[in-house]
Amino acid sequence: MPSTIGGFIKADLTERLRNGQVLPKALTLQALSRHYRVSLTPVRDAVRELIESGVLLKGPNGRLQANPDGWDLPAPDATETATGTPIPSRSAELEAMLTQDILLKSLRGDAGYLREEATAAGYGVGRTAIRQVFNRLAGRGLIEHVPRCGWRVRPFDEDDLRSYLIVRETLELKALDLARPRLDEADLRRMLEGNAPHGESTRLDNDLHAYLIARSGNVYIRDFFDRNGAYYGTLFDFAAPETSVVDAMAAQHRDVLLALIDRDWPRARRALAHHIQAQEPIVRELLQRLTRPSQKVHP
Repeated sequence: MPSTIGGFIKADLTERLRNGQVLPKALTLQALSRHYRVSLTPVRDAVRELIESGVLLKGPNGRLQANPDGWDLPAPDATETATGTPIPSRSAELEAMLTQDILLKSLRGDAGYLREEATAAGYGVGRTAIRQVFNRLAGRGLIEHVPRCGWRVRPFDEDDLRSYLIVRETLELKALDLARPRLDEADLRRMLEGNAPHGESTRLDNDLHAYLIARSGNVYIRDFFDRNGAYYGTLFDFAAPETSVVDAMAAQHRDVLLALIDRDWPRARRALAHHIQAQEPIVRELLQRLTRPSQKVHP
C-alpha cells in the first residue's frame, strides 16, 4: 500500500485509468484536489509522476488526458493498488483538509473558536483524532488553544504580513551572508535540479530557505523562523497553487541558486530579496478572489 497521500493518488488514478473508471471526469489539478479532498501539492506530485511514466499526457493547451498507448506499461505492483483501500494516512488527509479550511477562515478574518466535538462530527472522525491534529496545527501557528473555550483560528492581518516579510527579508539576507563559507556546491546543484523544468511541468523545491538559515549558524535567526515561519510558509503554499505561480517561484529559486553557485553574492542577495517580496502579491491576489462574489477558492 502506498505510504504517502501522493503515492495513493498516483496508484488510485493509475488503476482507474486502466479500468476506464476515471473520476472525476475533469482531469484537472483542481478537480482532482476536490475529488481526493487534499491540497494541490500531493495531486501535483502524483500527476507529474504519471506524466513522466507515460500514463498521462499533457497537451499543448495544458490539458491532461489518458495516454492511449500507456497501457502497455507494467501494471502497478499489487502492494500499490489503491482503489477500494483507505488512504494510507487518514491523519495526514484530515490534517490537509483542516489546514485548508482553517486558512480560509483565517484569510476571511474569521477568528472564531473551533470545538473539538462539532469538528469531529463534521469530518466524520473521532474527537481524539481531531485533538491530535489541532495540537499539530497549533504547533504550526495556525490556531491556538484557549482553555474552556476551544481552539481559536489565527486571523490574517495584511499589516502583520508586511511586517513579517520585512523582518524575513532582513534575516534571510543576513543568513545568506553568514552561510557563504558553509555553502556546498553539491547541495546547491541538487536544489537547482529540484527547481528545474522537467518536460512540461516544473518542480518546486523550497529547501533553499531552510538551508541558508541552517548554514548561517545563527541560533537567533533560526529561532525567529521556527516561531514565526510555519504559519506564513503554509499560507504561501496555500495561496500559490497555480502552475504559472509555481513556475515563477521555481525560476526565482533558480536565479538565487545560480548566483550562489557563481559566488556572485550581490546578485544572489538581489534575487533572494526579489523572491521574498514576490510573496505579498500572491497572497493579495488570493484575498481578492476570496472577496469576489460567487467565486470559490479551491486550494
